[in-house]
Amino acid sequence: MPMITNLQNDLMSLHYIFCNYSILVVDSEKLQLPSDEIVQKCFEHQVVIDWFGEPEYQYTAIALEDDCPAPAGCKWIPIRSLFVKQNSNNEAITRAARAHSILKWRKKHRYCPHCGTQMQDDKFETARTCPDCQTHIYPTVTPAMIVLVEKDSEILLARHKHRNNDVYTCLAGFIEAGESAEQAVVREIREEVGIEVENVRYITSQAWPFPDQLMLAFKADYKKGKITPQEEEIEEAMWFKRDNLPAIPKPGSVAWKLIMGEL
Repeated sequence: MPMITNLQNDLMSLHYIFCNYSILVVDSEKLQLPSDEIVQKCFEHQVVIDWFGEPEYQYTAIALEDDCPAPAGCKWIPIRSLFVKQNSNNEAITRAARAHSILKWRKKHRYCPHCGTQMQDDKFETARTCPDCQTHIYPTVTPAMIVLVEKDSEILLARHKHRNNDVYTCLAGFIEAGESAEQAVVREIREEVGIEVENVRYITSQAWPFPDQLMLAFKADYKKGKITPQEEEIEEAMWFKRDNLPAIPKPGSVAWKLIMGEL
């Protein structure tokens, strides 16, 4: 499926306009997106830094300059906030996540990694192609695991040192080359809190476009060991009962669903 870049003459029916990790909306409750007129004004004011369209999904994806003010009648909202609304408008939000991820991927791959020539959109599929050496680059998805460890009526939550350190959440990490997702679960738990688990089981997945993660969610049962937080990564890790939880991630994330027992 090819991408189209001449969007000023070929706009799709949905317009996802981004500035960093914010998306432009007219109505945030109904996820009402900007009109053709607003898109044209963005082009006229020369604040567009990249754009593409996907006819199969009928959307236009546009990246604006950093700190670009919202056009009249619109406002910026965090992309993260869309996931809170996911149950009511899942398809539109999935497309928004895809649009944002592909824009970030295009930014990373403007030039060929082999010969330095400026890349072009492929004519036949979602890829970028070097016109000189014919190198093909496809959008990347980074697999990561997230796991809720359970012990009787308690769950294990941790506060991280370098990200989201104001909340307690599930253990998580990237899947390394050569290992399965289940092996990554066991390794990350052992590395981050020093305990052993058993009965590792896959629950669900969630696309997480910050910028390109695919979160694979698991549950596991405590087996043995004493909690020993990894000094470089974990500020604190503790067992909690669900009726006495600390501050946790906001609704919409797979972490929230695991912690709240919705999965």
